[in-house]
Amino acid sequence: ELPAGMLRGYIDTGILTDGVEDNEFEKAVGELGGDRSEAEQKLFDDEELFSKLLPITDAMQKEYIKIMGISAIDEDNCTEAAKILGDDIVGFGVDEGTQELDRIKELAGASIDETYDDDDAFYEAYGEMWYNDDDIVDEAEYQGRKVKLGKPMAGDVKKFKVYVKDPKTGNVKKVNFGHGGSSVKGKSMRIRKNNPGARKSFRARHNCDNPGPRTKARYWSCRKW
Repeated sequence: ELPAGMLRGYIDTGILTDGVEDNEFEKAVGELGGDRSEAEQKLFDDEELFSKLLPITDAMQKEYIKIMGISAIDEDNCTEAAKILGDDIVGFGVDEGTQELDRIKELAGASIDETYDDDDAFYEAYGEMWYNDDDIVDEAEYQGRKVKLGKPMAGDVKKFKVYVKDPKTGNVKKVNFGHGGSSVKGKSMRIRKNNPGARKSFRARHNCDNPGPRTKARYWSCRKW
């Protein structure tokens, strides 16, 4: 039951905190300052902190890895785990439309991985849903170079990044958000953008009706969803 239950928790939504024990996660958020998105980022970027503040979840994950004979909890290993358990991966929330799209991409010679060499390719994949009609994209300088303000793009440290002007200081700030990039240590999961259940779960968990300031990662993560 443990591997099957945990597998559903990870694959149904693609949201990492859906595989975390709720009570200890809430306690950890409080100990890390009260901001859910910042706490999540700290926990999943620091394996020692994760083990210390989320001992129940850490033990469950280690047991899951041991039972399934895998090296890490990521999308590829979860897919293999579903096969080992004898379940149809589609039944775990992997949308058939997504799989069909992947096959079409393969036939077209396009990459299935979400890696983009330029902004045009990135926006072709993600569209304009990030913006409201009244948004204005300005140019500013960040560390001596021109950047677009308020325009999310493929990231480096994290999956995405966006440059914003801090209203308190007037300085331009880079906001990194999303699970991906060079900061991930074996726990990255691809977001299922076309899964209504994943979207609802994410927005509820991160209180996206009140996303906070534009200078925080949670604001931009919520806008993406």
